[in-house]
Amino acid sequence: MTEALMEIRGKIGHVLYRDEQTRYVVARFKLYELNEKLITVTGYLPEFPKDTLIALSGIYVEHPRFGMQFSIHSYHRILPTEPDSIMAFLSSPLFPGIGHKFAQEMVEYFGDDCLNILKQEPQRLQEIKGYTVKKLNALMEGLVNAGDDEEAIRFFTTHGLGIRNIMRLERVYGRKAYELVKENPYRLCDEVDGIGFKTADKLGLSMGFDLDDPRRLKAALVSMVLRECMSSGDTYILDETLKECFYKDFPEINFDDLLERCVLERKLIQVTQRIFHPSQYNEEKNSARFLQQFPYDLITPVNESDLVNSLDHLQAELNILYDPLQIQAIQNFFHEPFSILTGGPGTGKTTTVGAMIHLWKQLYPAHTLVCIAPTGRAAKRLTEINQVQAYTIHSMLKWDLESNTFGKNETDPLSADCLIIDEFSMVDNWLLGNLLKACQQVKKILIVGDSDQLPSVAPGNVLADLIDSQRFPVLSLNRIYRQAEGSDVIALAHQIRQKEIDFSTLNKDIKWFECTAMDVKHIVLETIKRALEGNYSIQDIQVLAPMYSGLAGIDALNHAIQKLVNPEDDFKTELKVGYVTYREGDKILQLKNQPNEDVFNGDIGYCIEIIHAKNDEHKQNRIIVDFDGRIVEYTAEIFQNITLAYCVSVHKAQGSEYPIVILPSVKEHSRMLQKRLLYTAITRASKALILVGNASLFIHSAQEKEERRRSTCLLEYLEAY
Repeated sequence: MTEALMEIRGKIGHVLYRDEQTRYVVARFKLYELNEKLITVTGYLPEFPKDTLIALSGIYVEHPRFGMQFSIHSYHRILPTEPDSIMAFLSSPLFPGIGHKFAQEMVEYFGDDCLNILKQEPQRLQEIKGYTVKKLNALMEGLVNAGDDEEAIRFFTTHGLGIRNIMRLERVYGRKAYELVKENPYRLCDEVDGIGFKTADKLGLSMGFDLDDPRRLKAALVSMVLRECMSSGDTYILDETLKECFYKDFPEINFDDLLERCVLERKLIQVTQRIFHPSQYNEEKNSARFLQQFPYDLITPVNESDLVNSLDHLQAELNILYDPLQIQAIQNFFHEPFSILTGGPGTGKTTTVGAMIHLWKQLYPAHTLVCIAPTGRAAKRLTEINQVQAYTIHSMLKWDLESNTFGKNETDPLSADCLIIDEFSMVDNWLLGNLLKACQQVKKILIVGDSDQLPSVAPGNVLADLIDSQRFPVLSLNRIYRQAEGSDVIALAHQIRQKEIDFSTLNKDIKWFECTAMDVKHIVLETIKRALEGNYSIQDIQVLAPMYSGLAGIDALNHAIQKLVNPEDDFKTELKVGYVTYREGDKILQLKNQPNEDVFNGDIGYCIEIIHAKNDEHKQNRIIVDFDGRIVEYTAEIFQNITLAYCVSVHKAQGSEYPIVILPSVKEHSRMLQKRLLYTAITRASKALILVGNASLFIHSAQEKEERRRSTCLLEYLEAY
């Protein structure tokens, strides 16, 4: 049951926090009542002239750290009715040139109904002594502006747009948002990031736009290209494939004419049979062009004898003897502006990168080196292992969630001299393009990754394309150091790489339980029981699965594991959201970025409190999660941002390591079981790997089922340049 909204009236006082991009505000609000009580309000608001009386619709919530707050759902400005308030309003900056004296004369002449009279008949201003055309224009414009926001808010909310999306429109269009969207709601797909075809179409159809309106059809086709590329990982779609997809939804529409119009308007780009969305086409082109010209500024070459001497001293200091390939990788790093380091698990990539960082500080003490990674988890591991501050790519580029743009770019580039980018297999085409735009002052780039891992979730095959271009020095480490320590997991990873899997040689850290999908749940639960009895915690154990549905899927396993490790308890509050029951103590997975709360897609935390609506003063269900000390509160509108984390997908686990990994692989998963997915999954285990299912299916999938190579153009453009 949705909680009823309430309305409060008053004025914005001291603004505690304002995000200029999103318009998210935390402010003190003076209630319009006898005691003028101050309360804290949070939500999306524009800036109002001082002392503007406004009404806020929303609910009271109790923040776990900051106490009671009023969460804003919508707002509207209240035109004042008392003489003093009307005079203050008419002499405010909203009406430049009118002033207090003329405002007083208007109120004395027209009375308490002054504003309504002037809104209906602004020409009556001529009846007041001191009237000028300039004052009339200021009055008319001010009254229109004072009412436009409210009319727009009413219009958009009536047609299903939330306040956050309304703020997005206001940021992009300003005061023209209302008229521009009324004219063509489908322009939002192109011009307002975060609003896709589904939202624009809901708005358009509710406004009475025809199903075959050309603006709707063009937006639908562009959206289809984006959707299909995101699904396939390709950076383009072939015209015939797009045509088939389009006719499934729009069988009566002439596809060729529609595509031609989209291409002429540059909404789509066609090169022979390839159809690109401009974002993918431009980033591939720009990346290839940048890499052809990189570096724009050279760094003073290191003296070879200095490098050799420093490396010798480092080996003596650390009691390490780097192998010839590691030494070659270090030399590539110092001698080449752009180099690539690859290798499977246990081959010494981390050790080699650590040496590079150490030597850089010695040989280039006046130059900056920055380490970055695609995810917060990968950046955290980089920091812990190499004792160097690492950042996510998005945070380094000052990413803005609302506009999906970066603060660092061609006009405001990064100031680093050297970039080391780890877990590069996860970097997609669009992210690479935006990163390189900000690298004009960077003099050296090293990318580090495992080319056998899964490619990025978003379109692109960046690491493989860069390696296959043969334009950059690539060093692939192949000596397995951790295998000498008896790591079966590392041995299996390299067997998969070589397509020669033999489980008979892997009997220490890897256990196989042969079974059907029907028995997976039982074996997984028994394995977790034994691990918990052996002094492991649930934080140490991660179940990975290729699919969400089915007996051995993520949803079923999450439900079963929850019953085992965090069962129903009279002393624990729980809340059912859809088909998922959340319980205090649950392991929670973050599904979407929430930068304001410093939590990101893939983060794992623990539910510390659930508050039922019936026990809450304002009848609101809330889930409170602890992410390593960051306390985040979820209400009904963002419950979709989380799920249970006892079992997660392999993609969500990429960039992380866990002491124990349990991986089901059964016939029901066969569509998803491919070499890269299995390789990525098993290499998440740092101590033990439990495989459950069909061994012959696992071996066949890992040895024979290569993932289809994505259709991209970066390699082609690199060769052309």
